[in-house]
Amino acid sequence: MSTAVLCEPGSGDYRHEARFYAGREAFVEATLPFLREAIDEGDPTLVVVSAGKIADLCDALGADSDRIFFADMADVGINPARIIPAWDQFIGDHAGKGRRLRGIGEPIWAERTPDQLVECARHEALLNAAFGDPAFWLLCPYDSLALPDEVLAEARRNHPLVDDGGGTRPSDRYPGVQALVDRFDEPLGEPAAHAHTLEFSERSLSGVRRVLSGWASEAGLNAERVADLVVAANEVATNSLRHGGGSGTLSVWPQNGSLLCEVRDRGRITNPMADRTRPDRSSGGGRGLWLANQLCELVQIRSDAAGMRLHVQLA
Repeated sequence: MSTAVLCEPGSGDYRHEARFYAGREAFVEATLPFLREAIDEGDPTLVVVSAGKIADLCDALGADSDRIFFADMADVGINPARIIPAWDQFIGDHAGKGRRLRGIGEPIWAERTPDQLVECARHEALLNAAFGDPAFWLLCPYDSLALPDEVLAEARRNHPLVDDGGGTRPSDRYPGVQALVDRFDEPLGEPAAHAHTLEFSERSLSGVRRVLSGWASEAGLNAERVADLVVAANEVATNSLRHGGGSGTLSVWPQNGSLLCEVRDRGRITNPMADRTRPDRSSGGGRGLWLANQLCELVQIRSDAAGMRLHVQLA
């Protein structure tokens, strides 16, 4: 991953902080002073949390809630790879006005699946490399009552700054950006033993789309979601043909209420932000991974390209 431009948040105006709280009432207590200060200082602020917590904050802020931007994390970040582009859009819309920008983002909640939790941790790690050093303070709340100990430990590792009730301090578990990004070099596990599998090349790609459509329909996806999966898989497979040696293997299997579609090839992804950078319309490049993330509830990518997994919910 040597091609990525990595920076250390906390070294300048970009602050990436985990703030721990215990239960829903404590969430408001942990975040309200941050928002009151933002309002007092005129800092543009975006809060991306659950709809219930947005309601709690609006009640606490009263009329001042109109001075904060809110978005439901269930809409923005059901796929964690969509969250960094949302922050990037916010920064682009409000930067350069002489004020610090602020954000509160809570992508991790107790009902997340194990695969989603892994990708949320990847998201939090990549936040350290995402924005260079703008005047941006991003606060990430973690519910210490609802989340497992291993998730809370990951939070301390993925954030250069932490606050567990005693004030903000540097995290003694934060290893630096490169160490966090390198953790995602490890390939995904093997597809399930019952997976449907076929090899593809440029000449057989249209046939792969037909076969995948049939498998997805048999698994229980409705026509719209079948079309979404076929488009996403076609984009990923086309990337394999262009950048992964001209051929690949596609596997499909149901797992824990979702249909998984994996594409493997001989390529390697060197940019850890490749799947969450908005494509440049003028160049036409970078569209495939972006589109897959917009169409699927989860996309798992690892740098060695030994597996790129698309998850589409069956119900």
